[in-house]
Amino acid sequence: MRHHRPERISDLIIEELNKIILKELEFPGALVTITDAAVTPKLDYAIIKFSVLPSEKSQEVLKILGKMQPHLQYLLIRKLNIRPVPKISFKIDLGLEKAAKVEKALLDD
Repeated sequence: MRHHRPERISDLIIEELNKIILKELEFPGALVTITDAAVTPKLDYAIIKFSVLPSEKSQEVLKILGKMQPHLQYLLIRKLNIRPVPKISFKIDLGLEKAAKVEKALLDD
């Protein structure tokens, strides 16, 4: 049963971070969505993947999230009723962008 806990915590983190980002942060001209949270088995770290539309704004959003990380971490600790709350770091999710490129390539043939 214990091996499911990181997955449940991952789902909770995704849900809460999406809510927090929607309410607390502004990304001018960009739509940001948390797509995944990879939580370590010891629950001490989580790599948070996010997608950005348009994708050209990804680096800009990564900088904002990096700057806001301590505040977002604090809000997560307050929202989630779990201990420990994994230390979060952010990474751009290129999955959607890659899928769009593949689809475009298929349609162009």
